[in-house]
Amino acid sequence: MAEKKKSSGSGLMSSAGLMTYYDADKRAVHVQPRTVFIFGAICGIVILALSAGFGLWP
Repeated sequence: MAEKKKSSGSGLMSSAGLMTYYDADKRAVHVQPRTVFIFGAICGIVILALSAGFGLWP
């Protein structure tokens, strides 16, 4: 039967770069997805209200 060779880039070694990248991102500004969604919805409502107020609404 065929012998299985041990791969040189196993689990921990192959993901070491990703773990280092995400661990170094501790000082960045973190925003919750819910906050982004609410901000986008409010901006959309304001744009629609201004469009209707200036007569640009069809």
